[in-house]
Parts: sequence; C-alpha cells; structure tokens
Amino acid sequence: MAELTLGASGKEASIAVDINARGQMVGVIEEEDGRQRAVLYDGHPIELGTLGGSNSFTKDINAGGDVVGTAQNASGYWRAFVVRAGQRMQDLATLGGNSSYGSAINDHGQIVGFADTSDGYYHAFSSDGDQAPVDLGTLGGRISYASGVNNQGAIVGTAALPDGYRHAFLYQADQGMQDLGTLGGRSSAASAINDKGVVVGASETADRRWHAFAWEQGKMKDLGALIGYGDSFATAVNDAGHVVGSIRIGDERRSFVYRDGKMIIHPGGHGLYLVNAINNQELVIGARSTSNKFYASSMISSQPAAVTHGGQDLLSLIAVVLVLTAGVVVYKRRYRGITLPRSV
Repeated sequence: MAELTLGASGKEASIAVDINARGQMVGVIEEEDGRQRAVLYDGHPIELGTLGGSNSFTKDINAGGDVVGTAQNASGYWRAFVVRAGQRMQDLATLGGNSSYGSAINDHGQIVGFADTSDGYYHAFSSDGDQAPVDLGTLGGRISYASGVNNQGAIVGTAALPDGYRHAFLYQADQGMQDLGTLGGRSSAASAINDKGVVVGASETADRRWHAFAWEQGKMKDLGALIGYGDSFATAVNDAGHVVGSIRIGDERRSFVYRDGKMIIHPGGHGLYLVNAINNQELVIGARSTSNKFYASSMISSQPAAVTHGGQDLLSLIAVVLVLTAGVVVYKRRYRGITLPRSV
C-alpha cells in the first residue's frame, strides 16, 4: 500500500476519489476546521477552487482529464461542476431547485448526478455540461440519485419506489429506468458500472444485512456471501470485472477486491480503510486511516491479503455511504468519504 500526497504540505487529511488510465487522480483535502478543497493530482497537486463559496470536492475524472464534483457558490448552495481540461470550473444547472451534485463523467463528457427539483425532491440527472440537465425520473417514488455512467451512456444509481424504499437502477436512453431488485431485502443501491455493463453496489438481504453485489445481464451476484461476515458495499468495478469495496465488522473496517472469481480481503491496517475506485491498470485508490485522520492511499488489486487482529475506532463511514446512496437526507454524512452539508 502506498500513500499519495494530495496537498502541498502532505500533512493535510486527504482522500483519493478517482483515477484515470493516465494516472491523473482527483480527491479532496480537508482542513483542520473541516473545510474541503477539490484537488487534481497530475504529477503535482492542482487545487480546483470553488464556485465562490468555501468548500468543494471531486467525484470523478475521465480519460481526457475532465473532472466533475460539487462546490459551494457565493450563496452557500452546493452545485455540481465540471472542469474541462485546461479550463475553469463550470457551474452546472439544477432541475429547478437551488442545489445539485456531480457524481460521474464518461469519456464522451456525459455527466450524471442529482439535483433538487422545484418541489424540493432530488432527482437523478444527465447532462453534457452545456445544455439543461435531463431529469431521469424515479421508480415511482419521489427521489433518485445517479452515481455512475459508462462509455455507452448507461447510467446507474438509486431511486425510490412508490412505497418509499429505494432500489438500484440501470437507466438506458432507449429503455428508461430499470429496477435491478435486491438480494431479498427491501433496499439496494448501485454505485458504479463498467463498459461491459457490470453494475456494483450493495443490497439489503432477507436477514436485514447489507451485502456487496455485482449485477450482470439480469442476475445479481451476492459478493457479501463470498465474504461471509459483516456488512459490505461495492464501490467500483473496472472493465476486467475487478470489484472493490469495504466491509464493516463492528468498529473494524476492511477492504476487499473480488477478481478472477476470488475474494481477497484486507484486514484493518493492511488495506485501504476507504475504497473509492479501481482503474483498468488495477490500481485501487481511497484512504488509509491514522489517529482518526484520513490520508489518500493506493494499492494494486492483486495485493495479497495479510492476517491481523483488532480494529479501528472511527466513524462508521460505510454505513452512512449506504444511507446516502439510498437517498436518506441527513446532516453530517459521508458520501464515499466526502461530508455533505446541511443544505442537502
């Protein structure tokens, strides 16, 4: 496992969020007072600024180096942004409300995320960055969130049903929004999709546990059952089908890599505490934890598991990741490691 320096001093708390094939990486730096700064690392850290407010964070970077994320404007509202290679931060429109959040961008510049509507509910959107965002709707309920998009334009996320429960969805322009179901429980959430159409995320099971899943061609594979314990959440998948994510067992956090039909589990202290992305060069990025502080780190997906004991006394980040992707609005929660504000 290697530590990555995102800040100028190398001492700030930091989280690596995504990485492209060229090795360009995006993340967030957090100050002691809680302020967050979006950063692009391209041989050296480049701070991306804000939209006039105090905070910003990144979520994704495509092959061309275009970055999406969310930043505060001068009025204090959070707005989705895109930073095209060599250009300044661009504010993306909302769906009629005050706030929006950028989640992902594909290599064609298609951006997805979620924004509040004029009636105050968040809906998933798709945008090219220049035209007004397209409202993707819901699964019959009031809210939806888009979290990933592949190079074929297939979008994944989480949407509410008429009964209020949230399910993972796959949205395709010619088919609309498809309910991906669950692993027997009431709720599920999708986090990412690769170019082969493999969707990953987490689902509640019949016994009310959360298990990581990989969905492909109508079938949802229970990765949590392969892990065999704890609650798990898959956060990313590359085009080889390597899935990465996190496991929670009480106060202990572990990371996992599912590849080539095998599950590799890294106990606390020997893997990433927070796992956010994997690229096609098999580099996994996220953050390790030391003394209740995060530091951007990486490891290769084939890194062998180590055996250790004990845990870490930190906030239950993976649990609130599940809560957020399921669409529950709360104050002071983490979305793939990023704190979202009261205004959400």
